[in-house]
Amino acid sequence: MMLLFLSSAIMLSVLAGWGKILESFLGSLSQGISGNILNGIIGLSLIWTVLAFFIPINIYVEIPFVLAGVFLFFKNKLYLEFYHFSKKDSFLIGGISVVILYSSSFYPYILDHFGYYVPSIKWLTEYGLVKGIANLDLTLGQMSVWHIFQAGFSGFSDPFLRMNAVLLIIYTIYIFENKSWIQLSFIPVFLLFSQSPSPDLPVITLSLIILNELITGNKNIRLLFAYAVFIFSIKPTMIWLPLLVFLSSVLIFKPHYKHTIIGILILLLFFIKNIWTFGYPVFPVATGDFGFSWKPNPEVLKISSQYAIQKTYDMQYPYEEIQKFSLYDAVRNWFTLEGIKSKINILFILCLTVFSVFAFIKKKKILTLICISLLIKSMLVLAFSAQYRFFIDAFFVIFFVLFIHLSKKKALLFFLLLSLLVLGILSFPNSIRQYIPSFRPGNFMTGFKKEQLYKPSTYHYYQFETFQTGNLKFNISKDYPFNFDTPLPAISSGYVIDYIHSGIFPQYIDKKNIKKGFIWKQLTPKEKRKIKDVIHTIKNSDQ
Repeated sequence: MMLLFLSSAIMLSVLAGWGKILESFLGSLSQGISGNILNGIIGLSLIWTVLAFFIPINIYVEIPFVLAGVFLFFKNKLYLEFYHFSKKDSFLIGGISVVILYSSSFYPYILDHFGYYVPSIKWLTEYGLVKGIANLDLTLGQMSVWHIFQAGFSGFSDPFLRMNAVLLIIYTIYIFENKSWIQLSFIPVFLLFSQSPSPDLPVITLSLIILNELITGNKNIRLLFAYAVFIFSIKPTMIWLPLLVFLSSVLIFKPHYKHTIIGILILLLFFIKNIWTFGYPVFPVATGDFGFSWKPNPEVLKISSQYAIQKTYDMQYPYEEIQKFSLYDAVRNWFTLEGIKSKINILFILCLTVFSVFAFIKKKKILTLICISLLIKSMLVLAFSAQYRFFIDAFFVIFFVLFIHLSKKKALLFFLLLSLLVLGILSFPNSIRQYIPSFRPGNFMTGFKKEQLYKPSTYHYYQFETFQTGNLKFNISKDYPFNFDTPLPAISSGYVIDYIHSGIFPQYIDKKNIKKGFIWKQLTPKEKRKIKDVIHTIKNSDQ
């Protein structure tokens, strides 16, 4: 916790300093220090994304940006902005920040932390954006902008990868500056995302900020649309937000093409990044084929698509059986899954229905547009892969709109009660394992360790085996499916098996320069015989 406090102080000052400079180009999303900090997030994220095409986002990038940010923070006397809060609000912000830092000091427990977040950041810090990286490990084709942003602070400012905790502190500051008290009620739930650099937290919190700005009458459509597209670039399932801002600019505000220029440039950068790493404009959809040689193998994409469909049903049905579902069977089975996910699915549909009726009764244009945007997003998610993690943001949007006038006193009460519940779960996870056994992340929570009061808990494994196929020498984590600290280049064991079954394997474009990227090629009969050793090793590890 103590190290997290120091880390947070550094990053807040850096972001505020850079945000002040960017304010002259972008304007400010909101009044106060939170507006500067948010500008710093979007500005550094985009700058580092461009740099990542050419150089690693490592400590040599971090040092000059951090020093410049701190210098600008003190030069512009931005620290004075913190004195604008009343003593009571300062005390409350400080107390909430302590809760955030405590919750973020626990061991990471989200499995994507080990199989996606940390490996992505590791590649970014060592090589930057690598062409065709999806051929090595399909998951890495995402290379979220949020992980590029996290990589930029991972050298010495935030080596524990707790940027999400800093974001929650920023979010708290925004809430108090803008008196959007309903959002205090959401922070306890967000604490569950604070131990990992999960993109889910930034897209939900930032989308709620944009939504609040729209509803309260912010007319800076140029900046709102830029932020909306930026959030979409972090996670494309947030398609509803740029759609909402665009519809609002056309139907509520006076439309002008200049409003979309920055947003379109961010969107182009997003497409170029994905094409570079994945071969197609939007991960993981294989549409927009420009014939690039480094695009993934069609059979691997097919396997991934089948897996996503199985995830819709929480892996409770084989793909072949799902294909035989009638429309009635598909809907019924989705609502009757074993465990907590069926309850989430039912609640999702109920919330959408209630919100649609609410918007129809109120007959306010902005509410109607929010409803339409959410419905379009929901239909897209339901059509491709109806996993609850893809529509969890809708719950917060709906509750935000329905209870937007919640008083400060009630919001603080909700925050206190829910925080006690969440901190109890994190500190003593046996309770959630006992009462909600189908909540799988609970099985990976470790509970409180006294060492985390000084520094956040992190895992170290570093056990791996090395193999070679063709010109690719690669590592696989030993007796563990993920490669969060395996030396690069590393491949997840699951993808190795997929490649072998598809009769292909990744190769260097230039074995002397990893930065030039990866392609796939058909295995020769000799390579197929040799690769059996890898399969044998993986199967023995699984046992």
